[in-house]
Amino acid sequence: MKNYDLIIVGGGPIGLACGIAATKAKLNYIILEKGVLVNSLYNFPEQMTFFSTSNLLEIGDVPFVAHNDKPTRKEALEYYRRVYESWKLNIQLYTPVSGMQQTEDGYILDTPKEQFKTKAVIVSTGFYDTARKLNIPGEDLPKVKHFYDSPHPYVNQKLLVVGAANSACDVALETYYKGAEVTMAIRSNEIYPKTKYWIKPNIENRIKEGSIKAYFETSVTEIKSHSVVLNTPEGEVEIENDFVLAMIGYMPDYSLFENLGIPVDEENHKKPIHNPETLETPLPNVYVAGVINSGLKTSKLFIENTRVHADMILEHLKAKIGQMA
Repeated sequence: MKNYDLIIVGGGPIGLACGIAATKAKLNYIILEKGVLVNSLYNFPEQMTFFSTSNLLEIGDVPFVAHNDKPTRKEALEYYRRVYESWKLNIQLYTPVSGMQQTEDGYILDTPKEQFKTKAVIVSTGFYDTARKLNIPGEDLPKVKHFYDSPHPYVNQKLLVVGAANSACDVALETYYKGAEVTMAIRSNEIYPKTKYWIKPNIENRIKEGSIKAYFETSVTEIKSHSVVLNTPEGEVEIENDFVLAMIGYMPDYSLFENLGIPVDEENHKKPIHNPETLETPLPNVYVAGVINSGLKTSKLFIENTRVHADMILEHLKAKIGQMA
């Protein structure tokens, strides 16, 4: 069994930042990533542009040079690959962590490939991989998607977009411009007020002119093979449908938290319980980093305001590792 000072669970931008901080601290560490390098970013839509500028996405003093002010998904994937290579980070891909047991001197982490022993753990798994569900009949049909990739599959198709925030509005516009017949189901009585300033007026104008049909104060109650059932203020409406894109957000992987034994605050947006100054959880020498620290309030934390987590944790951990040696 391989033995480490530190194991970092998650190879996204903040996981890589933690690896860089561990390298600087001269710790024996490994990053375990369940998928590809920066797996969440890889699963973003093909043509996605970040809301943040490239300098706010930088880690490890590696310059992020993009063609425009806000970088694309493709540019971000290349940037974080260069970060990985520049720092020669120790990362093992396609290695999901499934469980953790506490020992007298640390922890043993379980994966399908092998077990790993460590004195300390940082969990930095993001939230984009775990979609919120509608929890309605028919949600498991193949035509229902919780992740959006490209507008091409929806050309000349009757598409229902569920949601009213940035992702939903962006998807509705992009698929409409590529020839889909787009309908939106929106729970509130308006487009999300904090939708990005260059998206909000566009989607509102398309709805106003009738190019995109929007049902406000509406929920989806059932998805059928060739239709969807909506509960609207005027009563139940059933419309023809080929695909449903449920763009209602994402959340941390709470099943992983449970398997690792990390407690969450059920009364405070299901945030993982941690010390805000050190980011240590009630489990000794187990830390949480990145956007998962906001729990279900996923609009509060981003790459740019969680990059500092790596140094916060390693500053606290270095002294403890010395005591455990």
